[in-house]
Amino acid sequence: MNLIKQNRMAISVGVTGGIGSGKSMVSEIFKLFGVPVFEADKEAKSLLNSNVDIRSKLTNLYGDDIYTPNGTVDRKKLAGIIFNNDIELSKVNKIVHPVVRLEYLEWLKKQDHPYVIHEAAILFESGFYKMMDFTILVSAPEEARIQRVAKRDNVTFEQVRERIVNQWSDEQKSELASLEIRNDNKKLIIPQLIKIDKQLKENGKIW
Repeated sequence: MNLIKQNRMAISVGVTGGIGSGKSMVSEIFKLFGVPVFEADKEAKSLLNSNVDIRSKLTNLYGDDIYTPNGTVDRKKLAGIIFNNDIELSKVNKIVHPVVRLEYLEWLKKQDHPYVIHEAAILFESGFYKMMDFTILVSAPEEARIQRVAKRDNVTFEQVRERIVNQWSDEQKSELASLEIRNDNKKLIIPQLIKIDKQLKENGKIW
């Protein structure tokens, strides 16, 4: 039995999806249901600035100027180091991910809802899905994702494609997911989430 399952009552449900899939929207809907949501990606960004251990290890790897004079990580410089470089990305992930896990464990102890949501872009890639009771993959057609992100971030379609190619495919993720929600405007999302919410509260399972 893993550490999380020994020390809590709440069911852990991981929510993930590729860029532009709508995973954040799904998490926001769960929030409206009153479900606690741990946003791992936002937490990781915050810890890059606030955690002393992470700061020390990053500066040892990349020099003091990986942080700006005001004490925040130089996101542009760090992105330039890890983009399309799996070796450097792995180094950074090995520094940040364990700290995020500890933050999640501490957060989880404080929750008294029947279940909680752990939202993360790389839930499967990081291996963190193994610590979840259930996982939900939010998927969408690639062209729809490209259009959403290009409009949202004011970037070109090609720039979005470059991001997508560096992520696991929906097919890879679906093999590990407990449940897949297709965000393709053909089936309403909210009724699906209402059903999941009811199942978890009443049965503690996603059927």
